[in-house]
Amino acid sequence: MINKLIEIFGAFLRLGCISFGGPVAHLGYFRAEFVSRRQWLNDEAYTDLVALCQFLPGPASSQLVFALGMQRAGIIGALLASFCFLLPSAILMIAFAYSVTAFGDLRHAGWLHGLKLAAVAVVAQAVWGMGRRLCPDRTRILIMLTGAVLCLLFPGAYGQIGVIAVGAVAGWWFYRTVQAANMQSADGELRAHHAWAAGTLVVFFALLFGLPVIAAATGSFELRLFDSFYRAGALVFGGGHVVLPLLQAALVPPGWISNNDFLAGYGAAQALPGPLFTFAGYLGTVINHGPHAWLVGMWCLFAIFLPAWLLIGGALPFWHLIRSKTWAQAALCGANAAVVGVLLAALYNPVWKQGVTNGRDIVAVVGALALLAVWRVPPWLVVILMAAAGQWLL
Repeated sequence: MINKLIEIFGAFLRLGCISFGGPVAHLGYFRAEFVSRRQWLNDEAYTDLVALCQFLPGPASSQLVFALGMQRAGIIGALLASFCFLLPSAILMIAFAYSVTAFGDLRHAGWLHGLKLAAVAVVAQAVWGMGRRLCPDRTRILIMLTGAVLCLLFPGAYGQIGVIAVGAVAGWWFYRTVQAANMQSADGELRAHHAWAAGTLVVFFALLFGLPVIAAATGSFELRLFDSFYRAGALVFGGGHVVLPLLQAALVPPGWISNNDFLAGYGAAQALPGPLFTFAGYLGTVINHGPHAWLVGMWCLFAIFLPAWLLIGGALPFWHLIRSKTWAQAALCGANAAVVGVLLAALYNPVWKQGVTNGRDIVAVVGALALLAVWRVPPWLVVILMAAAGQWLL
């Protein structure tokens, strides 16, 4: 057991330092490391785990890390793998937060303007890529466009949650007769832990519905902050980019963080390895200020990753039963299309409205998109180039 934990520590810490390129790239890194090189599992079992992480809300690559660690060394292995994978980018994001707060008023900072334009390009590429993959027919395109309009008409976290819920119902209705795929399970040994898994899922839903009530009753800032990040982590379908509108709606209107600081951190997150959800560490640190602000950053990191850990730990033993059901796959078709709509609305407000101010900005965004989509330049390099060009563009 000790040897397995040491192996997990080294493998995932290294991956946390080199895994640039976002969730899709992460899946390639993991397959090369654990299927081809270390042979922890075969391609069929790996694909099975990827399917589960795509099915559940939350950050798919981070959930896959938890699942791989869990299969290798149980819950301790899962937590160790997650900690090692997110640690490098979490440290860098919190350090960036301290540099942002040290600069004070950033409204006229050229590099910040460049980061906001980089965020426009990155989100636009995400909307396009996710739209092509998740909205391949007219019905799902309609769900996507309707979701975007509703998000713009009813801004805020609850409006976005409602759009995703309506999308899931629409998907169930339109695709309920589609034949479910014949899928295999990844690991038969985990099926024996149904009682423990059920308890984990109960905790997940108890926190999802109970935290807002408790936070409102107590008036605790810490609980309200935890609830905002927990809810974002629990309701994100489709990848880390979708957390942008959920967190923006939860944190900016109450005045906890400015749009300038919010988009600066989101832009910087594109340049770092590891999961995009470590953006939460930056947000918590900027919200709190002071020498001990990093503790609030860690609090927010724990809140946003906790739903993914609870869901993957609770769902993995049941996955062989759920994933073959037609209704589940149908609902997911609609929910994923609605998620693209949520992200499309966020591309306009706040990302475009806050970042693009003149014709030069439009040209810069088009150039950044070309670098990303045509020349396949890594996102982190595009972010650095845009930040360097920001002073000229302002």
